[in-house]
Formats: sequence, structure tokens, C-alpha cells
Amino acid sequence: MDAAERAARGAQARQRAAALAGQGVEVVALTWVDTSGLTRVKAVPVERLEHAAAWGVGASPVFDTFLVDDSAVVGGYAGGPVGDLRLHPDLARLTVLAAHPGWAWAPADRYDQDGAPHPGDARDAARRAVARLAADGYEVRAAFEVEWCVSRGDGDGFVPAATGPAYGTGRLAGLADHLRDVVTALRAEGVAVEQIHPEYAAGQCEVSVAAGSPVAAADTAVLVRETVRAVAARAGLRVTYAPKVLADGVGNGGHVHLSLWRDGANLFAGGDRRYGTTAAGEAFAAGILDHLPALLALGAPSVASYLRLIPSHWAGAYRCWGRENREAALRLVTGAAGERHRAANIEVKCFDQAANPYLAVAGLLAAGHAGLAAGATLPAPVDVDPATLPAGTVEPLPRDLAAAVAAFGADPVPADALGAHLADTVTAVRLGEVALFADATADEVVARTRWRW
Repeated sequence: MDAAERAARGAQARQRAAALAGQGVEVVALTWVDTSGLTRVKAVPVERLEHAAAWGVGASPVFDTFLVDDSAVVGGYAGGPVGDLRLHPDLARLTVLAAHPGWAWAPADRYDQDGAPHPGDARDAARRAVARLAADGYEVRAAFEVEWCVSRGDGDGFVPAATGPAYGTGRLAGLADHLRDVVTALRAEGVAVEQIHPEYAAGQCEVSVAAGSPVAAADTAVLVRETVRAVAARAGLRVTYAPKVLADGVGNGGHVHLSLWRDGANLFAGGDRRYGTTAAGEAFAAGILDHLPALLALGAPSVASYLRLIPSHWAGAYRCWGRENREAALRLVTGAAGERHRAANIEVKCFDQAANPYLAVAGLLAAGHAGLAAGATLPAPVDVDPATLPAGTVEPLPRDLAAAVAAFGADPVPADALGAHLADTVTAVRLGEVALFADATADEVVARTRWRW
């Protein structure tokens, strides 16, 4: 970042700050997501936004190595008390927060003190993955589903805010005001809500938003989660995005939807491959499926993730794909006849919201790009619950975090896409969490992580 860019950023921020002040904004939150998937924040008074945009806000790089309990490990490139980074707000995503009166928000890019992108910055890794595909003429549109559980209880136990049949209207007796307020707040923030509803577990909800560019989709996932959390808090409720809220429950997923485009055409529709996909669409999907065991270290990054990732729970516990198969790790969504040209996409079902969404995007796009480069093809689709097939028919995904880390270490595609610094840090943090919960029972893991996300 040179002097001209700093000056341009500062000038833009000065104009934006004046507009924000006119809207009653007093403080701007700058967020980044750490390797454990926790959103961290520093904030500046609105009159300091110009300086923050040009020169950044100081933040220690040690956050890269924080575990889910706020302890830290030391990796080959990150960890320890020495060093400083600068948080620069992305003014293109600057948003007035509807549920935090007087506050605005922007995702932050992290730079070193010399103005170079921090090699451990996950948002930059996602941006690089987008650029690699763009260089070959491809565009990806992405969206994250957000599931959460709402509690009315005090303390650290979970008391569901609504009970009744899964997906049932009976749940609205306890959740109607909450869901309405979420939609109202997201609309005010410019987030296009496509649907919202009670989910399977008691007190569980889900919202789906419109797709956008991959980095923007990850930004939106952060904004949605923090908006839902704030809406709930104002009503005296508590929400969690943890992979498991109760040890015997179904948990919260963080499914990722991706569509691949070229020259304005959706490459998952209108083709001559199975179910209307094109050769490029199939290759992109096949690349993700091929590298999915390693990608779990990014998309299912917690010990708690593997309490959710179990067969016959719509979690995608097997490395297979199928058209509209909600038990397959990779679901092809064709959409209704007549709108497939815009609606067709793939859904990655084995990820959850302990994931840093920028790392998830970076890994998925790298795997898809590798599939395109190799001209990869998909195996036969699975059109039943894979758990019902004879043993050995379909490969199960890693059953614990240690196995996912081993797969990540053995697969150069996601690691190379992240770079040596970030890949090493991911490995160090994941192994740190494995050690942290080495002697914990499932109930203990859930109790210790329930309110961390």
C-alpha cells in the first residue's frame, strides 16, 4: 500500500464518516475472523475512520493462533507476543448496523506495518482464490446458509426458545417476533433475505440470503451472524452457532452454495452432462469432492464439528454427491424447471459455522480450480442415504479433527492455495484444539464450546 492509495482511502473514508455521522453513527466496528472461526473486533469512533482507512488500527498477529477457549499455540510462522498488524476497513462493505444503534461495521483486511498484505489473512486468501479463477475466465457466486439456536435460559445451559414439530408453525409461537426482527434488521443493512424458517432442532432457525461474489458472501455471513446475535440480545435471548448445542442434538450446519459462471452462463445448467451440468461445472464440483477430506480442516474445524458430522443426520458424512441428496456431502441443486439457468448450484453440506468463512471459500475455490485444471469428472451419483449401502461402497469423510488435519497435510491443493504461513497456522491451531479436548467427553466438548460461536 503506497502513499497514493493511503491518501485515496483516507479521502473516501472522510466522506463516508461524514455521512455516517449524519445517520447517528458514533462508532465503527472492524472485524476479522480468526483461525478458530471466532469473529474478533476492534472499533474506532466515527471521526477516526479516516485514519483507520489510511493507516489502519493496530492488532496483534497472535490472534491467528488463538484456540476456541482463547488460549493460544505457537506455529512455525505465527504465535507469541511479538509483532503488530494494521486493520484496514473495506469501505465498500461499510454498513450501518440496524440492531446496534449508533454503530456501523466493516470487515477488515490485515496488513503488516510496511503496507503489505498479512500472509495469515484469510480474507486475502479468499480474494486470491477468486482472482485465480477469474484469470481463467470463471466467476463464482456463493452463499452461506446460517443456522442458529435460540435460548431463553440463564447461565450456560441451553433452554430452547420454542418447541414443537420440526419446521412446524407451532415454533412460531416462540420465534415469530425474533424472526421478523431478524428480517427487518437484515433488510435495513442491505442483505437480501430469500427465506427464513424454524429448523429441525428445538429453538433452531435458518436464514438463506442471496448469492454474491465469494468474498462478499463470506462478509455477509459474518454480518448476518452478528445481526442475529444482536437482535436476540435486545430481546433478552441468547443465540449460538455452535456445531453442537446439545450432545444428542443435530447441531448447526454452515452449508455453502456455489455456482460457476462463464460469459454470463451458469455452468451447472444447460449442459450435456448428468442432470444438465456442463463439463466445466462437473470438473469444478469433482475437484471439490476429490479434496473434501482435506477441506474439512477448514470447513469443519472443531472437535465439536465431528459430533455433528454423523451419518443419517443430513450432515453429509460421506464423500459422495447426488442430485438433491441431503445425505451426500456434495448436493447438486438443479432448481425448478424454467429457472435452472440461474438457480442450479452445488451445496457443500459437511461444513459448519465453526469455520472461518474466508478460509472455507479459499479452500473450496482452490479445489474447484484444481478440478477444472485437471478436467476432473464425478463418480456415479448416490441417490440413497449412503449409510444404507454396503460397507466400502462409499468413502466416509474423516470422523474426527485429527483425521481431517492429516488429510489436509497430505493434500497440497488447499495448503498451496493458502500459502505456507496460513497453512501452517491452520495445522497448528487444529492440532492445538485436538490436544485441548483430548480427554473430554462429548458432553464436556459441547458444554465448553456451546457459546463460543
